[in-house]
Amino acid sequence: MEEKIKKVNLLYLLGYIFVPIIICALGYALCYFCFRDGGTGAVLTTMVPSILAVVWWIFGGSLIFRKKTKELEQRFNAEGYKRNQTFYGRGKTVVLDIEKGMLGICFFWNPCQTYILPATRVEKAWVDDGKMGSGFMEGSSRVSFLFTIDGIKVRVDTFASNQRFRMDDKRILTGISKADMMVQNINEAKAHSEKNSTKKTEK
Repeated sequence: MEEKIKKVNLLYLLGYIFVPIIICALGYALCYFCFRDGGTGAVLTTMVPSILAVVWWIFGGSLIFRKKTKELEQRFNAEGYKRNQTFYGRGKTVVLDIEKGMLGICFFWNPCQTYILPATRVEKAWVDDGKMGSGFMEGSSRVSFLFTIDGIKVRVDTFASNQRFRMDDKRILTGISKADMMVQNINEAKAHSEKNSTKKTEK
């Protein structure tokens, strides 16, 4: 039975958020019971865990994600696949071997589990230009390409901003162009994967 992809590892997510909070709480408790008069001990048990927690929340996840993305790329190469296309999205990395019809994925919230699977498992791929409003209010703040695997939707941003831009803005058009290219590559990889699968069946 083929393993279903999992975008979020709940234990990792909860650990990422709450373990630093628990460590900070223990530090404050230790300070309360052992260093009520202040001093170096109080600073070490309160400030240091708090600073480390903030540093972890800002940089920790990104470092782990980059490391796991690198591991996915190395694994992809080691298994004999060629990286024709690699897209580094926000929180997701997608790798394609178009000719052999293989797809690799790494998720920010599930970095411990990377996936390499035949592109035949992609049910649908499409572009979302994020267009909202009408008239002079028409615009977008997010452009993505999306695909579904085993009924699970994966969205990868090619452009994202907290501001809305006109649909003819260069940033939006570039995002759409990137998304179009990735959808085309995914569909091409799927077609090759189906062809390769048919050849194996005929043999």
